[in-house]
Amino acid sequence: MPFRSQQTIRRAVAVAGRGYWSGQPCRVEFLPAPANTGITFLRTVRGVPVRIPVSAESRVESRARTNLAVAGVTVQMVEHAVSALVGLRIDCCLVRVSAEELPGLDGSSRAFVAALDEAGIERLGSPIKPLVVREPCRVTDGEAWIEALPPQHAGLSIDYEIDYGPGPIGRQTLSFRLSPDGYRADVASARTFITRSEAERLRAAGLAADVSTSDLVVFGDDGPIDNPLRWPDECVRHKVLDLVGDLALAGRPIHAHVRASRSGHRLNALLAARLRSLSWRRASA
Repeated sequence: MPFRSQQTIRRAVAVAGRGYWSGQPCRVEFLPAPANTGITFLRTVRGVPVRIPVSAESRVESRARTNLAVAGVTVQMVEHAVSALVGLRIDCCLVRVSAEELPGLDGSSRAFVAALDEAGIERLGSPIKPLVVREPCRVTDGEAWIEALPPQHAGLSIDYEIDYGPGPIGRQTLSFRLSPDGYRADVASARTFITRSEAERLRAAGLAADVSTSDLVVFGDDGPIDNPLRWPDECVRHKVLDLVGDLALAGRPIHAHVRASRSGHRLNALLAARLRSLSWRRASA
């Protein structure tokens, strides 16, 4: 397998916005980090800094997003920022946040990618230690499933399918081989999407009060409301964006061919946790 150095960013950069769920402002600062430290969030609560690593052990159960917590301190909706880091092959980074929930921005990882590209890449000299899938690993939940198979090349490739039945979203598929250029071009700008009925339920529950149809893609009966799609299959592209971020919960770059149908954050995280556990067992055997 070819050598690749672990990488971080050359200098600090920041992105700011409001959280979708809370409506609270948040500044996200990406900072260089040394080799073998991975991706870690940093929140200061009542004057005490708390580091929250991106790992399956830190994940807490949540609806429609990926949240992490350590010692009762939480960071919410981390998947888009983490996806941008993984997509650009940034292995080690300290992510300092000023609030609990990361900003939703336009529903994609595009602003995070732009900031990280501005920061530049720094090679750290130490080789990455990828988690190479040796045998199939699958998790299911009814009709939804996701599986990791041995890699087709030295890296991560994905076949993803969504099927929303009759309606404007319908069935969409995407085959994607992860690379920085491919991530920027084909995935980074794909936005979060929900149906109008889901948006109405959130509003009724007192959530996402400041979010409008310009902040993400809301589907009515005839298609997106007041917000044209960036691709005809933007929805499945966003699901791949989420998956790239969620698989980082394994704690190491994954070399595998991943296939998924109707999967979401919960199943993605379960697969990452299963792969992490299997890799530890093999290492200790």
